[in-house]
Amino acid sequence: MKINGRTKIAGIFGDPVDHTVSPAMHNAAFEALGLDMVYVPFHVRSKPVYELKRAVESIRALNLKGVNVTIPHKERVLKYLDEIDEHAREVGAVNSIVNRNGKLTGYNTDGPGYLLSLKKETGFTPKGKNIIVLGAGGAARSILYSILDKNPRSVVIANRTSRRAEDLSTEFMEKFPVEIHAVKLEKRSIGPYMEKAGLLVNTTSIGMKGNGSFDLPFESLPGDAVVSDIVYVPLDTALLKAAKARRLKTHHGLSMLVGQGAITFELWTGKKAPVDIMRGSAMRALGLK
Repeated sequence: MKINGRTKIAGIFGDPVDHTVSPAMHNAAFEALGLDMVYVPFHVRSKPVYELKRAVESIRALNLKGVNVTIPHKERVLKYLDEIDEHAREVGAVNSIVNRNGKLTGYNTDGPGYLLSLKKETGFTPKGKNIIVLGAGGAARSILYSILDKNPRSVVIANRTSRRAEDLSTEFMEKFPVEIHAVKLEKRSIGPYMEKAGLLVNTTSIGMKGNGSFDLPFESLPGDAVVSDIVYVPLDTALLKAAKARRLKTHHGLSMLVGQGAITFELWTGKKAPVDIMRGSAMRALGLK
């Protein structure tokens, strides 16, 4: 990598950021397209609270091309930006910032990246389908918004705290003319919906690093259903292993990571992202290749 006075800088703001594979993914993409750019991680502390504001101001001051935003700054960063994309505003979170001549615009590419990778790998599209979403947190919000925007037949939001699922259901029913149900994340509550589900997606951290699993009636899922998990460490979570045992189509979390990264790459560069190269670099960084 050759760095000179014309090299453009992109990066990621988070606390922590030592685990991120985004530098490997984006730097490989820059190199593949011959772009004079470099991607670096920036550890922006969550406390004191003014650290994030200073970090955002530095995007202009240092003329950074843009940054990704990860935990815990996705929601907090909105108030420091000049403009918010409609999708990000509705979701209430930003994961990508683009600097256009000092004007900072926030985007959320998580949901669109998820659907992009889901269609590419499994052929699944939400229109007219029954969908079950496990979880009601930040990741669920972006994925739900993108799914509901594609006119599914129905969506079930299942969460361990049913009140949170109900709140999210109420909020999104006001925005989309779609049948939405809120249930507790437990076997007896989800069971009746599984036999007609076209997609089951886990947006929680259950299964990360092999911790935890779901007690769900997977045998009730139709044979053409897709089971998806946004967790990517391990790549094959307990949820996906259970789905594969039923010979169902599966979709793992690394695909979403690459999908959202590809959209962000295109926002920064205006060029088509080399998705396969980004995927390979991410897998190597995770020790999966």
